[in-house]
Amino acid sequence: MSSARKAAANRQNALKSTGPKTPDGKAAVRLNALRHGLLSEEILLPGEDEEALRELAQGLSAELQPVGELEGLLVDRITSLLWRLRRLGRVEAGVFIQESYGDVRDSDASTLGLSFIRDGNGANAFSKLSRYETTMERGLYKALHELQRLQANRIAAGSIPLPLAVDVDISGVPEGDR
Repeated sequence: MSSARKAAANRQNALKSTGPKTPDGKAAVRLNALRHGLLSEEILLPGEDEEALRELAQGLSAELQPVGELEGLLVDRITSLLWRLRRLGRVEAGVFIQESYGDVRDSDASTLGLSFIRDGNGANAFSKLSRYETTMERGLYKALHELQRLQANRIAAGSIPLPLAVDVDISGVPEGDR
């Protein structure tokens, strides 16, 4: 327990700290909070193959043939989600290694698994991993569906109406009683 004077001094000192200011300093700390990378802003993590990511992006772009900014953004989203799903497989293998053989750090997968277990405070890592996988797959299929919808609408020269948004009340309470 700290004294009120010490707490006030700590608050004053914290106001002086504004983080790194130079581009080199910012680059050095940008991944400080990174754990396992499944939900990170960065698509490519240190140690991952940049060329493999580039090839995936180019292959998907060639296959999905986006036209315009919005379709291009959806293809980028699909690329990001597929890349993260591939990483998830390595994390899962690492969790298995860590839970089966203990603190073994001889591979990328093992390190990712250990990071994931630590991030989850040792809770059921496979359950949490399964939830992440479900979320990523849902996002992937949603982006694919939206891309297909936009492309179908574009190909049909706008003759397909966009879907309507409808409010649905499942409360069972009549509108007048709310």
